Amino acid sequence: MSTPTVDVNQNGNVKTEDTLCTLAEYEECDFSKLLEKPPRLLNMERQRSLDERSLSDLSIGISPRLSARATDINTSRIFEPLDFICSPVGRRSGFNTPRSQTGFEPHPMVAEAWEALRRSLVYFRGQPVGTIAALDNSEEKLNYDQVFVRDFVPSGLAFLMNGEPEIVKNFILKTLRLQSWEKKIDRFQLGEGVMPASFKVLHDPVRNNETLMADFGESAIGRVAPVDSGFWWIILLRAYTKSTGDTSLAELPECQKGMRLILSLCLSEGFDTFPTLLCADGCCMIDRRMGVYGYPIEIQALFFMALRCALLLLKQDDEGKEFIERIVKRLHALSFHMRSYFWLDLKQLNDIYRYKTEEYSHTALNKFNVMPDSLPEWIFDFMPVRGGYFIGNVSPARMDFRWFCLGNCIAILSSLATPEQSTAIMDLIESRWEELVGEMPLKVCYPAIENHEWRITTGCDPKNTRWSYHNGGSWPVLLWLLTAACVKTGRPQIARRALEIAETRLLKDNWPEYYDGKLGRYIGKQSRKVQTWSIAGYLVAKMLLEDPSHLGMIALEEDKQMKPLLRRSNSWTL
Repeated sequence: MSTPTVDVNQNGNVKTEDTLCTLAEYEECDFSKLLEKPPRLLNMERQRSLDERSLSDLSIGISPRLSARATDINTSRIFEPLDFICSPVGRRSGFNTPRSQTGFEPHPMVAEAWEALRRSLVYFRGQPVGTIAALDNSEEKLNYDQVFVRDFVPSGLAFLMNGEPEIVKNFILKTLRLQSWEKKIDRFQLGEGVMPASFKVLHDPVRNNETLMADFGESAIGRVAPVDSGFWWIILLRAYTKSTGDTSLAELPECQKGMRLILSLCLSEGFDTFPTLLCADGCCMIDRRMGVYGYPIEIQALFFMALRCALLLLKQDDEGKEFIERIVKRLHALSFHMRSYFWLDLKQLNDIYRYKTEEYSHTALNKFNVMPDSLPEWIFDFMPVRGGYFIGNVSPARMDFRWFCLGNCIAILSSLATPEQSTAIMDLIESRWEELVGEMPLKVCYPAIENHEWRITTGCDPKNTRWSYHNGGSWPVLLWLLTAACVKTGRPQIARRALEIAETRLLKDNWPEYYDGKLGRYIGKQSRKVQTWSIAGYLVAKMLLEDPSHLGMIALEEDKQMKPLLRRSNSWTL
């Protein structure tokens, strides 16, 4: 099939039928001039309410509060632990700061990392619109020369933390324009709200124009559309708004519509009896067959975080209020489901070990008919006395007990995990340091699947062999997620320890995409070098430790009104 394109002629005019006037006019602005002036800041009451509208303030049965503008919402201090966190625009970290706020000289890797990150910038019509996946020219590029939505997030956060929001604004607007394209794969039309997995800028020196080419899954391995792109887009929009204090971007009619389209896809009603989101294999960071189909923890945690971010960004107009009501209902159900059925600690593991099978009715203890004999042997040794985590998947007769880093870190940052669960996740990481961190942070999942199970689960995928790539490989990009989770839980020493390990090799090894082996000792067998999100992940981790106030653009504090819902029904009491 032909790929939709947007052409730009010599006069800079976009030739596309779906051009939105307001967005087009917005994109024509000279961003350099806009950045010379401070963004439109909110007054104190509005700024507070941006991150302090609890779900109780937006409860379904309290329509007066739903119809109230943010300035009218009670501004009592709800999220006390993160009160100090805000990232004022203009504050720069790392590359442009000769000495960190702690008084220590920055690591020499920081300047090298910033130089590499800036080399990865992609320009469209003279404006930076993203960063390519990798600068490695030693191998076939495949799609590593494209701008991926998920890959750009750590790059965008690095630029925001360094006081350079222009590129993030451009990226948000460009991907928003791409969302409006008609998307077909083999004559089947995708949902209107699907965000692209990636896009590429094609230069035509003969015609003197530039063309955007997007991939919505039609070129991806397995031809799977990215479920996570839309969630990352909403999360990055909230990070931009929080970092700059400028709400004008999020309040654009096109941005509001873009959020509603994404929400329409994931909040649609169907046959599912669970509040979690049903997904195919390969729809997220693990973009190949790895047995994460069903209800993968990564997607559920991102779904939860995107819903909470959208709750803060949606306008209180008629359309916005309708979605706010749907979001609040889903968040309550989703938090209860995840905290109850996905959570595993020593007590819960022992309960599952003693499950009865073939139970029927609402009084059943074994609600998903999980067979105790399906418990893998490794889980009994892996589970510490103190600690716990959200397992990889839960569905009928199936519990995937693998530990997935991204899902658990996002659960902490979004407050899907309660404070007690967040502490337990950190305890687990410390207790199982060799397994999860080893000689290069951080395992994307643990443990690896091997032998006959590997053949069945991956389809004999030669790239996902044991302890490689997605199958137990170590990914430096995950440093930023670990660091953010550590800062939020008050355990920065864990992140410092992991970062010190990474600094012994990352630059020397030329910023690999991933490492192989049980301890992450070897550069990945097909790992690209100068991988942009490995570089950006390192920078974000460094800046978070240097200035913890940056956490405000990434983390969401717990909604205290949701905490009582954690208690399970009486039928779960053993």
